[in-house]
Amino acid sequence: MILKTKSLQNTQTPQAIAGQKQEQDVAFYLRRAFKDHPEVLVINDFRFTFNDETAQIDHLIIYAYGFVLIESKSIKGHVEVNQQGEWTRSHGSKWFGMPSPIKQVELQQALLKEMLKQHRSEILGKLLGIRQQSFGMRCWDHVCAVSSDAVINRDTMPTAISELLVKTEFLVDKLEKIMNLKSKFMRIINVSDTRPDFNQQELNSIANFLIDRHIDPHKLATEITLAQTQQINEPVAHFEVIKAVEVKTQPITQSATHSILSCKHCGESTNYTPMYGKFGYYIKCNQCTKNTPMKQACPQCQSTQTKITKAKEAYTLHCNDCDNLYRVI
Repeated sequence: MILKTKSLQNTQTPQAIAGQKQEQDVAFYLRRAFKDHPEVLVINDFRFTFNDETAQIDHLIIYAYGFVLIESKSIKGHVEVNQQGEWTRSHGSKWFGMPSPIKQVELQQALLKEMLKQHRSEILGKLLGIRQQSFGMRCWDHVCAVSSDAVINRDTMPTAISELLVKTEFLVDKLEKIMNLKSKFMRIINVSDTRPDFNQQELNSIANFLIDRHIDPHKLATEITLAQTQQINEPVAHFEVIKAVEVKTQPITQSATHSILSCKHCGESTNYTPMYGKFGYYIKCNQCTKNTPMKQACPQCQSTQTKITKAKEAYTLHCNDCDNLYRVI
């Protein structure tokens, strides 16, 4: 299941264009292999900040047993790695040193793992209602996917690095080997596989947490530029716009919230759990265990042109036609 596609950038240099194409190629193979797989969740171009550090993961896979991070690298020509783990690549008849993409993705993985660990109580429930689950015993893997037309000299390359380096066309085969997914029936009868697994609700909770923390640098830069322009050119109007937004986003009463959002199957309006899935935000009813989309028609104008947004623990319904906002949770 693809949770986020690759964010295209207005690149100018040949190196940036080649790099973006490589990420698109990897995203294509991931989409073709896992778009309909409910237990393999893919986030392309994931950016997040934690402990005053920012990381950008080219491709992140969340699956039943853990996580796989994929670093995309556009390499034309030859690539070699010596016994000290130092990378070189050829361009024409010349050779150049390059940063290790394996070290890069290892740093990203460490930061992601630390962030999930700190927020584990928000994301995962307690085992048998007693012991808090965590992310430490899960499977954590990473690979580097290079251009399919690269020439890889594996003869002199350390085996450990060679195992993590794969051409894009063979990426899915590598991932399937790493994940070693089994059917739910086989997980029950195969006692030799001791890997702890996430259930579907936990997978959705992890995905919801990560998507909510994704940073879009282009959107953020646009918003900052627009705000600065308005402050310089129209300071009074800018103040009025902000004030109007603040009035609209005031929390509404609990009774009004329940009239907007309730289980469409049994009518339950309080006992449910907010979730995130393939089709966006929804609630899982704790009474009948069925799902209901959070996206509803606007209570004011009945328009279906609405959108759900999430800020921390608050879910808001925004009507694009009448521009009204409603707190649904």
